[in-house]
Amino acid sequence: GCGSSMVGLVAGLGEIGFNTCEDKPASMPPSDPERRFLAQQRVGHLATADRGAVPHVVPVCFAIEGDALYITVDEKPKRSGGTTLKRLRNIAENPAVTVIVDRYDENWEKLGWVMLRGCAEILTQGSEHDDAQALLRSRYPQLQSMQIAHHPVIAIRIERTISWGNLSALV
Repeated sequence: GCGSSMVGLVAGLGEIGFNTCEDKPASMPPSDPERRFLAQQRVGHLATADRGAVPHVVPVCFAIEGDALYITVDEKPKRSGGTTLKRLRNIAENPAVTVIVDRYDENWEKLGWVMLRGCAEILTQGSEHDDAQALLRSRYPQLQSMQIAHHPVIAIRIERTISWGNLSALV
């Protein structure tokens, strides 16, 4: 596993356990229809939590290869100094993460989403880091002109996939 179990309190419900990657379930990677849906969507939402289980959700660009989902940290124009992004601090404290990718439409027969849960690692160098950045650059041309080679990549080892709604491309 990549973390330890935490116990938290939920208002009126008493203690509950949080899986932080220690008790790894059997891997449930995305199915082919889920992969096709994910390939069509451009933005996901990464949910992390700090060691106190305080949630933090941010929109992200992503790419999937095998049983891993990758997110690069791009150039942040508003970021200065050595401040580490909250999502990276959270992953260092609690590597259990969720990514949800959804499609909204005013015609609710077209709604759909795929949720990916897993254990995140922060890659700062190496072949997986470089391959993930190349994959992300090929999916998002906007990254071509950015100097991202020295930025970390979040690698999420997909442990569970859940989906709902219309995942069809024919909407």
